[in-house]
Amino acid sequence: MALFPFGRKAAPARTGSAALTAFLNGYSIEVMPRTAEKIPDFRTLLPAGTRVYIAHIEGTPIEEMAATAKRLRAEGYEPMPHFPARIIADKAMLADWVARYKGEADVKQGLILAGNPQKQLGDFNSSMQLLESGCFDGFERLHVAGHPEGNKDIDPDGSDRMVMEAARWKTAFAQRTDAKMAMATQFCFDAGPVIDWVNNLQKAGVDLPVHIGIAGPAKLQTLIKFAIACGVGPSLKVLQKRAMDVSKLLLPYEPDELLIQLAEHKAANPGFGIESVHFFPLGGIKTNAEWTHRHGQTPVSAAA
Repeated sequence: MALFPFGRKAAPARTGSAALTAFLNGYSIEVMPRTAEKIPDFRTLLPAGTRVYIAHIEGTPIEEMAATAKRLRAEGYEPMPHFPARIIADKAMLADWVARYKGEADVKQGLILAGNPQKQLGDFNSSMQLLESGCFDGFERLHVAGHPEGNKDIDPDGSDRMVMEAARWKTAFAQRTDAKMAMATQFCFDAGPVIDWVNNLQKAGVDLPVHIGIAGPAKLQTLIKFAIACGVGPSLKVLQKRAMDVSKLLLPYEPDELLIQLAEHKAANPGFGIESVHFFPLGGIKTNAEWTHRHGQTPVSAAA
């Protein structure tokens, strides 16, 4: 599929997807420095002001991370770099990262997470330790990780005891910081468990807004590979069932059904805790962005 044509209006949303279009407004998306380099101009793909997470994979030089943030800021986007606790040596390194991001790209937002590898490489082991460091004072927005289907690394017994304990701690922290906070989640493929999880958070007093992780359009084999690697839980069965249907096996997966269900639930229940959609563009940034264009999300170049 070609890039969204310069100067043309976005294609109208598909019939019956008004709730989906509204649900997608203000979505965010994730890039890495090496994937960002392949995009000549994000303004041909993303709406103005889109929040763009910058994933920090172990071994990526901070110079590349800061340069990506600077480039996104220059093109009119809101960079939100990852701060993975377990690859940060000490508070001095953390402070240096923050200073670089602020000085080079006016970064005001960050995703604070434990990250990989499971073995910590320095002084930090958890997002909570990073939040308590004081290095993020003055940030306007801080996001933390959420796990709709649990996390075996955190709760090896398959429960959600430690995950929920951490969520309650982060909720309490949100009350004593000036930054806006939200919970950005791992991607999943089944609306039912997501709805139940969000409702259970609210019942437990965890009132952080949820930015639900969604895998963007991709080949089915690609999604299954990433889902297994990332520890996606029961909703992986949705992909496995699809893989057994010969008529769908060769077709790319698109998240329409999942998102329409969530969007319609949100429209019927305005107090429902999902605030925004966050895309993992596993099939490529262009492919993901072009899918959003078909659902009413207009890139800068088309809006001009």
